[in-house]
Amino acid sequence: MYKILIIEDDITIAKAVSDYLRLWGFEAEYVEDFQYVKEIFLAYDPQLVLLDISLPFYNGFHWCGELRKISKVPIVFLSSANDNMNIVMAMNMGGDDFIGKPFDLTVLVAKVQALLRRSYSYQGVLEVLEHKGAILNLGDTSLTYADIKVDLTRNDFRILQLLMENKGKVVSREMIMKRLWESDSFIDDNTLTVNMTRLRRKLEDTGLTDFITTKKGIGYFIGE
Repeated sequence: MYKILIIEDDITIAKAVSDYLRLWGFEAEYVEDFQYVKEIFLAYDPQLVLLDISLPFYNGFHWCGELRKISKVPIVFLSSANDNMNIVMAMNMGGDDFIGKPFDLTVLVAKVQALLRRSYSYQGVLEVLEHKGAILNLGDTSLTYADIKVDLTRNDFRILQLLMENKGKVVSREMIMKRLWESDSFIDDNTLTVNMTRLRRKLEDTGLTDFITTKKGIGYFIGE
């Protein structure tokens, strides 16, 4: 799950943006003590920064320059001072995009998603799997749905990862057991049933009912 740090002078805006980003499956925090922006950035270690120009103590241009000394993280400026001079200065200081205020939250999220794709897709590592609002975090093996985060066991995670990677296709019980126990040796078939029942119960507790479908005598699948 990508982490986003919001450095915004208006706390009402900062809170609204962070709440909206969380609805889209991001982790989001905002700065409240502007004397320690760099320290907060280092502690939180975000994958993207939303940065206002008008800030207490030092402005956004200053902090963009400071962050660029220690990180290549994407930086998006947010500002009502959206004249050409400020936009050019923001880009010259190392900003990656500029969004003028007032802005539409859906447009903000679209720009954030596009910038994250461009910035991190080259790594060839998919950090999350998403389907029908369910987000499986491959980094910390958690599942998030409707703003509810659930920590999964090793087996829960491996089953869900395999099914989500093959959504729309039936995955055989044998393939799932091989993924779980990494062995061709015989495993009691009932052991898989117990694991699947436990996983389904966790999914239902988050509101994901009938997320996994049984194909009798063959295996399981997640529908498109």
